[in-house]
Amino acid sequence: MISNKMAERINVQINREMYSAYLYMAMSARMTEAGYTGIGKWLMVQYHEEMFHAMKFIKYLEEQGASLKLATITVDNLQETSVKDIFERVYAHERGVTASIKEIMDLAVEEKDYATQGFLAWFVDEQIEEEKNVRDILQSLEIMGNNQQALYMMNVELGKRGLTSPADFSIL
Repeated sequence: MISNKMAERINVQINREMYSAYLYMAMSARMTEAGYTGIGKWLMVQYHEEMFHAMKFIKYLEEQGASLKLATITVDNLQETSVKDIFERVYAHERGVTASIKEIMDLAVEEKDYATQGFLAWFVDEQIEEEKNVRDILQSLEIMGNNQQALYMMNVELGKRGLTSPADFSIL
């Protein structure tokens, strides 16, 4: 069983993961409306991954006998209009998620909560991958400059991304 403090902190993270999902859905809509359907698809896959992350945390709370506490989630209107601006926001957001996961891990270490430390190891590895993927995209955008043909090719390439996490959360 986890401490009340840990359960509260995990509830905060669940709501942050759901916020992430909403943010990526909004970004997906923005890019799709702008004609970048491949980038829109990539961002929608991110939406699904964030919901999967939230569900993993929810399942962990259930397994630990802790209660779920959902908050109201709102996403501010996106100001970003360019592909580069969107991915810069994605990168900043993912860095924030990484910091949040590290905070939970710090609490788990402080409390000598070995079960939560083991559970969080997957998320630590996931965040390394998330940040690297977005850094790679930003680096490619930097190399492309204002080359519309290259941006078109990136749009096509990112549109090939498929779901890697389950969309059916009942299997968790």
